[in-house]
Amino acid sequence: MSIEDEIGLLERVPTLRRLGGGALRSLAIAAESLSLQTGQVLFSAGDTADGAFVVQQGSLALKPDGAGDQEIVAGPGTLLGETALLAPTKRPATAIAREPARVLRVSRATFLKILDSYPEAAQRLRELLASRADHWAREMENIRGALTRSRQPL
Repeated sequence: MSIEDEIGLLERVPTLRRLGGGALRSLAIAAESLSLQTGQVLFSAGDTADGAFVVQQGSLALKPDGAGDQEIVAGPGTLLGETALLAPTKRPATAIAREPARVLRVSRATFLKILDSYPEAAQRLRELLASRADHWAREMENIRGALTRSRQPL
């Protein structure tokens, strides 16, 4: 896959798209491409996450650690481990190749260096994360209100 193809792939990822052209080019150049065979484990639930993966080709099954949780299928353009780009975290699921697959690996260290080099990209990412946090806070208030109403006697 050419750098231009990798940039195009990264532009399909909503979170990464916000970074802009220069930052995406740097990210595409710095990312490591990995090939997976059918059944190969990319990472396991509970592993320490030091970066993220973008699915280039094929698909991966994400099997959550909880017994009752449903498997999720991640195909091309899916970002796995977004939070790990910014902070240390643990993998919440095991990712297994469902077929031959390719992923781009972006380490946290590389991602943070790119944000340092492109302050406008970092600002756009901050705005996106602030917007998400605001949305989540409103959703939690809606849930809190619904729970309060359901506990009131009739």
